[in-house]
Amino acid sequence: MQALVQQLTGVVPDWMIGPGLIIGAILGALLVYNIARALVKRAIGSRNSILLPILRRTAGPVRLALCLVAVALVLPLAPLNEGWRRALAHLFVVATIALVGWITIRVVDMVSARYLQRFRDDITENFLARKHVTQVRVFKRVIDTLIIIVAVSAALMTFDSVRQYGVSLFASAGAAGLIVGLAARPLLSNLIAGVQIAVTQPIRIEDAVIIENEWGWVEDIASTYVVIRLWDWRRMVVPLSYFIERPFQNWTRDAASLIGSVVLHVDYAADVPRIRRRLEEVAKESKIWDGAVVNLQVVDTNARTMELRALVSARNAPQAWDLRCEVREKLIAFLQREMREALPRDRADISPPLSLFDPQSPPHFAAAPT
Repeated sequence: MQALVQQLTGVVPDWMIGPGLIIGAILGALLVYNIARALVKRAIGSRNSILLPILRRTAGPVRLALCLVAVALVLPLAPLNEGWRRALAHLFVVATIALVGWITIRVVDMVSARYLQRFRDDITENFLARKHVTQVRVFKRVIDTLIIIVAVSAALMTFDSVRQYGVSLFASAGAAGLIVGLAARPLLSNLIAGVQIAVTQPIRIEDAVIIENEWGWVEDIASTYVVIRLWDWRRMVVPLSYFIERPFQNWTRDAASLIGSVVLHVDYAADVPRIRRRLEEVAKESKIWDGAVVNLQVVDTNARTMELRALVSARNAPQAWDLRCEVREKLIAFLQREMREALPRDRADISPPLSLFDPQSPPHFAAAPT
């Protein structure tokens, strides 16, 4: 290689030899990677479910590592002046720090994915799986954030100007530290809230929740926020600290089954036991009733009607909503078809004037027709 460089020195300008060697080394490293990747994929085959994901996840770091090795081999041979050589060496150090951070993030990603393969999420009562998915996702994103912060800090500290600024900033301390602390408070509070959520589990992935009078499912828990997939496909983004500091409803905290209620207002002439029997028939005919709860009670009365509350249970929140709508529709149809006297009505008492029945009042005479 050194002899080739000496031969090119007299033919090609020096300012082209150095960049040409570096670019050629990078292209050669990428070519070696592609050939090695093809050979490895052919060797392990397409049925190996463990090595193929590892090969895909490590593609980027391996490419960068090969390029850095190739550049490190040709850099001493390149005819560069001291300024360019120092700048490239500095860039090499920064790239090495980025490579170490990238590899660390990939390792955390592969370990978490491998750990989650132990749990099934294709069953209805998958609380254990959702618990571990929530914990692993939150911890993974917190760790990734810390790795990125450490890597960026280490890369910036390789620059003399930034390092001197950092030293002077820490030397001054006082107000500057207070301002930085106040500015970072939301980020730090959300990171700490994420750790608390991962440990205490007030919410999990795919939990059904009501927050800010909106109903939906927990779709994703990031390092600083939570994405709620609302029932109408909208997305609500909520800070993690919200779930630590404010109340909310979690419909699937310990079990997915829910009891739904249907309220009917009927006349006093309604046959309540007959309506209760019809409710039981409707529940048994429904495919989404879980067979646990079905009941009807008179819960309130007023001057015009009785208030009936029907309770039915279902396996999860969407089925509970559908079952409530089905029960309400069929009970109303039953009242219209077979018990019309149970429908609410207004009553009026029409009577003649009191003077017709009072003997002390003067008689009233009707005018005779002419």
